[in-house]
Amino acid sequence: MSIIKINAITVPADSGDELGKRFAAHGGSMAGVAGFEGFELLQPTDGRTQWLVLTRWADEESFEAWTSSQDFARSHGHGSAEEGASRPRPVGTSSELWSYTVAVSR
Repeated sequence: MSIIKINAITVPADSGDELGKRFAAHGGSMAGVAGFEGFELLQPTDGRTQWLVLTRWADEESFEAWTSSQDFARSHGHGSAEEGASRPRPVGTSSELWSYTVAVSR
């Protein structure tokens, strides 16, 4: 059964559009990642400042392998494809990772 990882990112009210643009710009970057099944970026509609990045994985090992990869490090600002390349400042002010399994699916 799939596992779900949710990254709850606190984003200032005036920065949400930028977060959406950044995710849209990297839409296909997860293609071919072993065990990756899909992702959604959820925008709050009730005044909250937490955006949710919901990802689905075949198993915990696939998720752990991805978070240990160079691609993960580069995409999260821990290295660069080109030395000395400037990276945009983070949009979020904090984040928290939640882990779930699917209890019921229809």
